[in-house]
Amino acid sequence: MTPRYAFYGDDFTGSTDVLEQLADGGVDAVLFLHLPTPELLARFPDVKAIGIAGDSRSRTPQWMDEHLPAIFAALKDAGTVHYKTCSTFDSSPHTGSIGRALDIGLAQFGGPAAIVVGAPYMGRYVVFGNLFARAGTSVYRIDRHPTMSRHPVTPMDEADLIRHLARQTNKRIALVPITDLHAGSAEARFDAERGSVDAFLFDAVDTDDLQRTGNLLESRKVRFAVGSSGVTRSLVTAWQADGSVRAPTQVTTVGGVDRLLVVSGSCSPVTAQQVAAAAREGFATQLADVAALLRGDSAEEDRLIQAARSALSAGQSCVIHSANGPLDDRVPPAGDKLGAALGRVARALIRQAGIRRIVFAGGDTSSHGVARLGVDALTWAAPLEPGAPLVRSHAGDADVDGLEMVLKGGQIGGEHFFDLARRGTAAAT
Repeated sequence: MTPRYAFYGDDFTGSTDVLEQLADGGVDAVLFLHLPTPELLARFPDVKAIGIAGDSRSRTPQWMDEHLPAIFAALKDAGTVHYKTCSTFDSSPHTGSIGRALDIGLAQFGGPAAIVVGAPYMGRYVVFGNLFARAGTSVYRIDRHPTMSRHPVTPMDEADLIRHLARQTNKRIALVPITDLHAGSAEARFDAERGSVDAFLFDAVDTDDLQRTGNLLESRKVRFAVGSSGVTRSLVTAWQADGSVRAPTQVTTVGGVDRLLVVSGSCSPVTAQQVAAAAREGFATQLADVAALLRGDSAEEDRLIQAARSALSAGQSCVIHSANGPLDDRVPPAGDKLGAALGRVARALIRQAGIRRIVFAGGDTSSHGVARLGVDALTWAAPLEPGAPLVRSHAGDADVDGLEMVLKGGQIGGEHFFDLARRGTAAAT
């Protein structure tokens, strides 16, 4: 199998976002949760795109040096290889360094690379190199965003993405501005500067901008790209324009479930509103004692399991959450430990309560929590809201195989998202 496109996601939520973009474009794909063996690859012989979900968003540059070369080497036969980042591009020189990932990818694939961060369908825009993101009904420059500017691990205090990356890499990055994209001169700029720079950052405010970028990536045979699912959308729209792929003619729908389990390690105000709405809609809610979980207190894990199992056994959906909005500045970030603990709780409830649909909220929770479930791969199942599709698990464990999951970033979804995930999109046919 030689995929046309391959990606590595720096967290699990963003990785399923890519599955959604590919499915929407008519490209069959599979997302692996670890480096696939030949036997596992053989189970998906007809896919045109493959991905590997990871957790480098929460890792150090040293970890990236040790692990990313082998991951990129496993994807090297694809036409384009994409290092998938969050659309808010939050990262730092010490945690989730996108600059270090760029360095490693350029060493593997050569340059120049493409950097595409704008994802207009999710309310993410890049204009003259500056990133803007929607929160509620308003759009903010990322360094003034009410949540991302104060992210507990990687706060975004710089909107100029070239300046932001300059803290993480010494690679030379040039901008392809929106004026060139609209004037039809992006290719000329790319050709004129490609010998003197290592990567190009592309502006994007709408889908037409992404298609123009995709056309350029295809015509110039760019091998390596960094950025949001905007990279995926740009390539898919270019493939649709040249007729090599066709968008589905029917929208896939999915029915509801009688009980939904939500496991949240997000401290986003958006998720806090979703938890509050779920409580009003009849969900049982359990606030975790984070300090106890971080100490490795098994009694707290047992308490959460027992409380949630009681609600689920009574036919009630349940939310287990670690926060009600932003954490106190004095609380140390520990998404890996928290995600792992919540993953163990989720695994026990899947087994004991027979759960068949689950939502993980929060990037670190999704990455480290899902890793505890024993899932081998995920495939797209149905849309719910942009950036948070329903996916289906593939695993050797019968309790987990076929489990429906939603991996939702903290900023994603409307107020009633959890109830939407429980009800599905339409009656199943």
